[in-house]
Amino acid sequence: MIRKERKVIITFHTTAMAIAMEAVCRKRQAPGRLIPVPKSISAGCGMAWCAAPEEKDMLCQLMKEEGITHQEIQVCMI
Repeated sequence: MIRKERKVIITFHTTAMAIAMEAVCRKRQAPGRLIPVPKSISAGCGMAWCAAPEEKDMLCQLMKEEGITHQEIQVCMI
């Protein structure tokens, strides 16, 4: 059985924003990865950025600097 861990989940209204987040994070070597939105969360495009909870503030700042808009940010067990 896979052990669940606390993660910060950032959802997006569009696939374009999710892919932009991935590109920016790769360019700036920010932590995390794109995942399908967990079933416990509903989101517009079906893709989400997943990272450790302690990275939340840094990721929010990165999105602000790069003009990436998100739908919702949650910390949950996945």
